[in-house]
Amino acid sequence: MNLRVGHGYDVHRLVEGRPLILGGVTIDHPLGLDGHSDADVLVHAVMDALLGGLALGDIGRYFPPDDPRWGGANSLVLLQQVAALVRERGWRVVNVDTVLVAERPRLQPHVPAMAANMATRLGISPDHVGVKATTNEKLGPEGREEGISCSAVVLLVHAPEDSHAP
Repeated sequence: MNLRVGHGYDVHRLVEGRPLILGGVTIDHPLGLDGHSDADVLVHAVMDALLGGLALGDIGRYFPPDDPRWGGANSLVLLQQVAALVRERGWRVVNVDTVLVAERPRLQPHVPAMAANMATRLGISPDHVGVKATTNEKLGPEGREEGISCSAVVLLVHAPEDSHAP
């Protein structure tokens, strides 16, 4: 069995006037994440992990922040495109594990929806997508509520016979 592991990380600044979108879920909060697309750090970290696991670069290579096509883009749509790239190369996602770091808002109530959204786009079961939310105990930029970060790890298996599966 041929396996690969990928690791991804993303961070975005919290600002006024933007929605807070994590894992495709819009969360009620006075601040949102600043970025060219919807700035969904959770989905961005997962995309970078998928691309990194196959040594395909990072999301900036596929969705450059200076390209107007990606302005305000829904990151779940981008995730679906990255998942298709993975399948085209004969690989499939076994599981995803993530850690979101945010002092506020409380993210735990939204975790099941975040996992389900990403699982749908990846073509895997939601119980193969781990989303954990933690605080930074008021330390660093996340602790000062300046931003939200996310780390993600994915396991990929070479499965050429599954390369055309959804």
